[in-house]
Order: sequence, then structure tokens, then C-alpha cells
Amino acid sequence: MESVNTIDAHLVTNSILPSKDVDGLHQSNAGKLARGDLDDVMLPCTPRGCLELIKRTGESIHGKTAVVLGRSKIVGSPMADLLTWNHATVTRCHSKTQNIQDVVKSADILVVAIGKTQFVKGDWIKPGSVVIDCGINSIPDATKKSGKRLVGDVDFDSAKDVAGWITPVPGGVGPMTVAMLLQNTFEQARREMERLGGTGKWSLELMPLALKTPVPSDLEVAQSQVPKNIDLLAREIHLLPEEVDLYGKKKAKVSLSVLDRLKHQKNGKYIVVTGITPTPLGEGKSTTTIGLAQALGSQLKKNVFACVRQPSQGPTFGIKGGAAGGGYSQVIPMEEFNLHLTGDIHAITAANNLLAAQIDARMFHEATQKDEDLYRRLVPDIKGKRNFSKIQLGRLQRIGITKTVPSELTPEEVTKFVRLDIDPDTVTWQRVVDTNDRFLRKITVGQGPLEKGKTRQCQFDITVASEIMAILALTTGLRDMRERLGKMVIGSSRAGVPITADDLGVSGALAVLMKDAIRPNLMQTLEGTPVFVHAGPFANIAHGNSSIIADKIGLKLVGEDGFVVTEAGFGADIGMEKFFNIKCRYSELIPNAVVLVATVRALKMHGGGPTVTAGVPLPKEYVEENLELLEKGCSNLRKQIENANKFGVPVVVAINSFVTDTPAEVALVQKFARTNGAFDAVICSHWAKGGAGAADLAAAVDKATQQPTNFKFLYDVKLPIEEKIATIAKEIYGADGIDVLPEAQEQISRYTKQGFNDLPICMAKTHLSLSHDPTKKGEPKGFTVPIREVRASIGAGFIFPLLGTMTTMPGLSTRPCFYDIDIDPDTEEIVGLS
Repeated sequence: MESVNTIDAHLVTNSILPSKDVDGLHQSNAGKLARGDLDDVMLPCTPRGCLELIKRTGESIHGKTAVVLGRSKIVGSPMADLLTWNHATVTRCHSKTQNIQDVVKSADILVVAIGKTQFVKGDWIKPGSVVIDCGINSIPDATKKSGKRLVGDVDFDSAKDVAGWITPVPGGVGPMTVAMLLQNTFEQARREMERLGGTGKWSLELMPLALKTPVPSDLEVAQSQVPKNIDLLAREIHLLPEEVDLYGKKKAKVSLSVLDRLKHQKNGKYIVVTGITPTPLGEGKSTTTIGLAQALGSQLKKNVFACVRQPSQGPTFGIKGGAAGGGYSQVIPMEEFNLHLTGDIHAITAANNLLAAQIDARMFHEATQKDEDLYRRLVPDIKGKRNFSKIQLGRLQRIGITKTVPSELTPEEVTKFVRLDIDPDTVTWQRVVDTNDRFLRKITVGQGPLEKGKTRQCQFDITVASEIMAILALTTGLRDMRERLGKMVIGSSRAGVPITADDLGVSGALAVLMKDAIRPNLMQTLEGTPVFVHAGPFANIAHGNSSIIADKIGLKLVGEDGFVVTEAGFGADIGMEKFFNIKCRYSELIPNAVVLVATVRALKMHGGGPTVTAGVPLPKEYVEENLELLEKGCSNLRKQIENANKFGVPVVVAINSFVTDTPAEVALVQKFARTNGAFDAVICSHWAKGGAGAADLAAAVDKATQQPTNFKFLYDVKLPIEEKIATIAKEIYGADGIDVLPEAQEQISRYTKQGFNDLPICMAKTHLSLSHDPTKKGEPKGFTVPIREVRASIGAGFIFPLLGTMTTMPGLSTRPCFYDIDIDPDTEEIVGLS
């Protein structure tokens, strides 16, 4: 039936999903063909069939003169593009072409799709040429039952004796078109299966860098590159639309359901980037993490994910100005990376402070109400019925009460249920805010007139020091996170019983506040490779690594031949040790290699170089060749290589090179590293050159991951707490032993009695030295580590001894970074981040 409306064929073909366009007619496929993206295009069936016929003649297409008669979107135009990208010199003819017969006669390869019966005659054809006739026309023929027969656009009878090869009509191009339609359908089904199964190579569009010398500021570099829309990146790395929630156009949350979909997919290679003991000169771990990921993607063409921590707003506005990498190895948009992102840290702030509020509220209500009144309010009568909530039933079971009907509890059981009897002096849970605010380090709460004098001293920590942040980084799923939140111990009762978030009835609400934060944030590097930004626990108080969930999803998405590059905070003695002993223990992931970042400048400081002062030019020792100072400082590098090798993982040293480094200096570090146990040592310039500057590092890492992995933990968690602490101090720091002070010994005894002995250890110490003393550089010897206090993060799942005074709330300096941070009200561009 003929339509009375005008049909827009272009609109119809573009309504088909490109992934289902087995006819190759969608403008997306047409555009890819036009620009030569033959590895990522669905070819139109007839042109693909014609090309196959030409190839089957055995004649080479390279350098031949090809003529295509016709410019239709279905055959002529795509055929001309296809021949062009197969290296023929192509002329496209149409109804307006002058001297068409002469043009046709020049053709070594002639494809005719002009829709005119027997238009091309035999004397038009170059002798020995290949002729493909795509025409299909009917002419009268009394010898046929139908009274007509099919012919092409070429006069077959006169052309067959001239052409070297010619297709008949019917029986030539038509069957090939059908065959190619089936081939397209099969190939696209296979691609979709690979995509859904997470296998196969990504169709990643890499973004070239416009390198400048000297390298501009980090913000200038970041703003000079236009990021891909994040939904495009998600499709390129085989994420499904339902697995991605967009937060604007440049960042997104990724669903944990990816792990279910790809549960049978083999993991990629797992790389941790760490460093020598940090100095104020900076070693560039974050920059190396991103540079290595860019190199693996753009130079080695591997599927690769970088997994990094989310920076705290406190240091961003206080001392650092940003943490997205540096130079031409950054996460973009760096402004969004450094500011709020998708609100994960705000969610942690809200959850942490809800628990803090409930602690003081519960102590207040217990202090001002009798048991019966407390019970009546905790289990209220609603429309004539009293019921325990789910979380209250859990508390009843933990305290040994099997009754589930509120009216059946005895007075003694009511008292046991309603009285947590928290000892205020044991409360370790603090309020948090994601701002450096020194005046919140010690506060008094409860001074309002309605609090009835129930004051107590406490403090604020910075949000990333919250145990909830550590839980976010170590959890393996929503159910696991909910359980961990419930297990958080906030203090003890006066009888010495640990009090948990579950006891306070708040853990379910905490999980609700964290339901979006648990999903990793998808961003990209300057070169368009994917990045997961997720979690940012303190590297000394907590374990200083990004999330297990991000690593796990990344390892599935990259596939068996791909790489996940994750970063551990501070030096190898802190972040890497905790990565192995804590993060890998809970994730059950096996690392394949360590990248240990070092700089000539920092090694000179470890060798006894002079103090560096911010804003003052570097002393000459750091900008002139000094092999003696450098060799002394390499003792720190040797110890950190040894530390990594203790876990049975190959180490590649990345020498983050600066223009002041001399050839003799970097050669010394390379030789020293290789002689002292490194698998390899590579000079890198990714800050100035992006992925290209880390190509040798990527190749070395690739080789290192092909070595057998003999990964092992440093200690058995069932050992006594003191023995585990001593093992880390002796094996990793090089100490002679530990000195457990009385308060710490009392705490260890309490945790052991409470059943918390079998947890890994998270040492809280200075990051500026292998020892507990920040002034001791290089590889200190002959020291004993004092353990002044021991605390527990039961929800996160570790015991953390304090080796010195740890500040959990940074302060603002005289001139914080925010003096330079501003926004252009006309363009909305942010300035001042670095």
C-alpha cells in the first residue's frame, strides 16, 4: 500500500541503533567509513560483497585506477570510500560527469551502480579490467514465461570478451549482498557477545596531546584538552547504558552490577604504584600512575584503567591545590576531580556526623530518663501495636535475649536492652568536616541550656580520616558495607563492652546515606583512557589506597590482557605495605607488579642534602650533579625495593626525571636499582610528554607481569597483636624492635579480650622517614619503634598502632592555596588549581 506521506529515508535509517545496523546505512557507520575507520564500522552489504569479489580475482587493489558509476548512499558512495581506503585511486562518476565513456575506459576496476539498463558497452571497458555490475533491470524477453528477464547496468554480451573479470546479472552481486548481510549479522552478534561478556579489545578513541615546551601550569594543560563525553567513554570500554549514571557530561557513577555481568571474565594484570620515602621535593606517584596508564593505552594499545583516590577538599584549598596528577599526565576535568566530584566525601561527612549526633543524644537520653521511659520511646506504641525494628531485634540477639515481643521482656531484660551505658571517656568517634580547621582539634559540646550540663570534650577530624572512608575503600559490596558500618565500635560501656553503630540503631541509615558513594566514579585521562576515582582514606591513620570495588570492576572490564594501575599513598613502607597486608587480604586480588617511583632530587635529600624551603630557590645540590650525595640517598631506594620483594612481587623502578638530572645521575640510579633487586629501572618523562614519556616504563611493566607471581603476606593475622606490629617494624622499617608503652599495652589487652586480635595491622606513623622519627632520612639503623597508643577500626577491619602524634585535622597556613583559586564569572572557568 502506498503511503500518502513523504517518507524520510535518512530519518528511518538513522533511527536504527548503530550496533544493530547490519545494512551499514546509519550515518554513524557511513561517517566512520568515509574517514577510514574500517576496524570499527559496519560496512554496507553490497559494497562489502563487491570488494570481496574484487579480492577473489587475485588482482591487487593497491595503486589501481578505480571508477565507480553512481553515487547512491547505498552502493556508489560507500563503494568509492571502500576502494579509497583499500588504496585504489578512485573516480566517482554520476549523471553530470562529462566524457563519462573516457573516464570509464581508464578503469582497472569498474563498479557500476547507475540504474540504467545495459548503459556500459563493451568498447567502454579497458581490456583485462575487473567489472562489477550492481545493476538490476528488467527487459522484455518473449522466450521467458514471465515475458521479461533481468540484466545489469553493463551490456554483458559485449563486455565479457573485453573484461578480465565480470559479474553476471543475475547471480553475481546479489548473492554476495545476501552473504555479506549474514556475515555482518554474525560479526555484530559476536561483538555484542564480547561486549556483554567484557571480552575483547575496547574501541577506545585516544586523544592526542598538543605538547608545549616549557610545560604550562597543570590547570592550563588540563583546560587545553576537551574531554570526551563520559557516556561515549563508557560505551568504548563496554559498559552498558544501565550500568552508568551520568553526573553531568564528564563524569559518571558505575554500577556494581558490572561485577555480576562479568563474573566469568578473567582479571587483567594488577599494578600498584608506590614510591620511596616522600620528601618536600615530591616524587610524582599520582603523575606516574596516570602517565603509566596513558602509556599502556596509547603506546602499547592495551585496555587499561587507572584507579586513584579522591582528593580531600581540605588539602586542595589548604596546601596542594589539587591532586589529579601533573603536566601531561592528569585526570580531567581536573576542576571537577578536585572539587566535590559526585559528592562521596559529603556523603561520608553526613553519615559520620549522624552517628556522632546519635552517640551524644543517646548518652543524654539515658542520663535523663528512667528505664521504662526509655523503653517506651525506643519501642513506641503505633496504632495500638509495639514492635521491635529489625536493627533492635539484632541487638536483642547480641545481648542474649531471644524474645521478639516487646511486652514479654522482664524489667531486667528491659534495662539490659535500653542501657548502652556508654563511658564518655572511651568514646573515640569524632565529628568530621572536609576543611582544614585547626580550631576544631579540641572542642566542648553540650553547652546549650537544653543539654542540662551534659558537656564533654571531643574534636573534629577531617572527613577522609573517618572510619567510614576506610570502609568505603575496603568494602566489596553493599551487603558487606552494611555489615561493616554496623560493626564500627565507637567506644565502650562502663563495663568494658564495645558499643557499635548497630547498638545505637543508626547503621542502616548510614548505609542509606552511602548507597551512591559505594559506586566508583568514572573519569578520563588527558589521552582519553578511563580512570576510576573512588575513596580517599588517610595514608597514615588508615591504609591510604583507593577502593577495592574500583579495582575489581576495572580488572574485569580490561580483560585478561589488560591492566589496572592503582596507587598507594606515601612511601612503600606505608601505602604499599598496607596495600598488600590489608587491601589485598580483603580483596583476595593478587598483584602482578610494583612500580616504585623515585627522583634524583629526593634521593639526594635522603643522602643528606640540605633542607628545602617553600618559595626559596633549590640549593645547588639539587640542580647540579652530585653523585656522592645521590649514592648515599640510594640506600632508601634499596630498602624500598627490598620491602616490595618481601611480598614476592617484581619491582620496576620509575625514575621520574627532571631537566636538572644529568645522564650520569640517572645512570647511577638505574644501575643501583637493578643491582639491588629491581626487575628493571626506567627513566620517565611523562610529566612533559604524557604517555609517550612513559612508553619504556609501560614496556618494562608489561614484561614484569609476565614473570611468575609468588605473592605472600608479611604475617599471619592470627599472631598476637604485638608480634604483628613487631614484624612490620623490623621487616619493613628496619627497626631493632618495638617498645609498647603502658597505655598501648592496656589497649592491646582490651582488644584481644574483646575478640579483635585476628585483624591486620595498619601502622600510623610519619611518612617522612622509614622510622618513626621524621628527621631520619635514607635508611635509618639502630632504632626502636615506640608504640604509644593502639586504636581499632573494627568496621574497616584493622588495628592501628600510633607511633607518634598523628594530626587528624590539618590547619590552614598563613597563606593557603585558596588565595589563588577563583572563577571567571563570564566563562565560568576555574583558575588557581594546580
